[in-house]
Parts: sequence; C-alpha cells; structure tokens
Amino acid sequence: MKQFFQKKALSPSQGNHPGATSLIFLIVLAILWGMPVRILAQYKKAEEAKGIPVGTVVKPFVAKTAEGKRFSLKQALDKGPVVLVFYRGQWCPVCNKHLRKLQDSLSLITNKGAQLIAVSPEKPELLSKTREKTGAAFPLLYDEGYAIANLFDVTFLPAKATRVLYNTAINANLKEAHSDDSERLPIPATFVLDQKGKVLWRQVDPDYKVRASVQDILRNLPE
Repeated sequence: MKQFFQKKALSPSQGNHPGATSLIFLIVLAILWGMPVRILAQYKKAEEAKGIPVGTVVKPFVAKTAEGKRFSLKQALDKGPVVLVFYRGQWCPVCNKHLRKLQDSLSLITNKGAQLIAVSPEKPELLSKTREKTGAAFPLLYDEGYAIANLFDVTFLPAKATRVLYNTAINANLKEAHSDDSERLPIPATFVLDQKGKVLWRQVDPDYKVRASVQDILRNLPE
C-alpha cells in the first residue's frame, strides 16, 4: 500500500507540468474577470430603472449640500411640497440648460409654497461648479453612494462605450467625480412630493434629452 501511494505521488517536476500551470492560470483569470462581470450584472440599464410610481410615500433622507450643510427631506417637507430633480452632473450640457430654466422660473414654484431641490452623484466641489454654470439658487445635494437615486429607483449603468464618451469627450471623469468607481448615473427625472412625502407626479424617461417642463411642474403642485 505504501508503495502504491509512492507511485501515485507527483514529483516536484510533475507538479509543475505546463498543462497544470496553464489550467491554474485560466482558473485564476476566470475568477478575476468573472467578479466584475457579476457585479456589473447587478446594475440596471436605463430602461430598467423605472422610477418609483405615483402614490409612493418616500422614506425621509439626509444629504449634504454643495456648501457641505446638512439637508433633511423631512424638515423640507415640514415647510411645504418638494420638487426633486435628478441631474447627471456639471459636465452635462442638457442638465445645465434644464437647471437654468428651472432657476429662471424658481419664483413661480416658490410662490406656490414649494421648494426646488436638485440631486447629483457628484461630489460637493463639483456641485459648486453646477451652481456657477446655472446660477441655481436652490439646494444642490450630493447623492453619496447613489442612496437617493436608489431610493427613487432611477440609478443605472450606462453602456461602456457611452461611459468612455462621457469621460473623454466632455470630461465627466465619473470615477473621480462620484463616491465610487462604478460610473453609475441617475436618470434625469423629476418628482413632485406633497408634505407627507407622497409622490403626486413624476417625469421619468431613459432618454436624457426629455426633461420636465416648468409648466408640468406647476400644474402638478398641490394647491
């Protein structure tokens, strides 16, 4: 029996057989490549992020503003309805144009007792760039870890080619601008909340060029 096992045992040279080494290398390579593939598979595409429906009562959240101050949705709702706008970042010309339009009509929204708030996954220093580019006089919130976008079900992962385009052509620098390197974005969506935090109206479209108009927002604010 002892002789049997001695015959079966591999010598050092046999253990380092090129075939065995290649197999181990392939297994390790598969694991290394398989991990990010599985992680990426968990992220939604734009058309899969549907946005929470009308009638949903939103869980209160807390976030930092561009100035590093604490923002509480609950405290904001205590004062009146809230118009919550998701935008992609200061690098997005369509977002900047939309925010400028909202700023131009801000008094129409506030005259109805509502507050306008814009949310982005960009870090506070980049939110300040948005303020410079748009003149926004309303709160700009840092959505750290996509917590708010996840709460409203508008988080998605753009296609690889799209991410490369954003990062190279218009300097989005998504990995550095956000709290992680996943390069996820929010669908540019708008939600109108009553003082109980219930969604009264929403505009959610995977086409980033389609945005809520000021008229739509005003029409759906509670009296």
